[in-house]
Amino acid sequence: MESILIVDDDINLCNILSEELGANGYETRYLTDGENVAGFLNDNKTDVVLLDLKIPDKDGFNIQRDINSQPGIKPKVIILTAHSDIKTAIKSARLGASDFLCKPYDFNELLISIRKVLQKVN
Repeated sequence: MESILIVDDDINLCNILSEELGANGYETRYLTDGENVAGFLNDNKTDVVLLDLKIPDKDGFNIQRDINSQPGIKPKVIILTAHSDIKTAIKSARLGASDFLCKPYDFNELLISIRKVLQKVN
């Protein structure tokens, strides 16, 4: 079973996404802060990270850099953010994000994105 880590400060969104993704066969966990992402990834196999860019305690780009610096196989990152513009999308891509989706997102679009990203891994 593929595992997904949701990193977003909106706990309601984390719960909804966890439930929806779980119903579609994914193992999900979530963090509502950015400070614990690196430690979580060190301790848990994770295939995909759904990452919000605006988290109060740590900028999403810095979290993405932390993910990039992880040893071994790194999870794929999909950005889910309400703060989107072309510069943000380009910066995310340069840092290695596999996809960039704007909130509010279409859940079917998110599932398609996750499947595409996982196909690239496997």
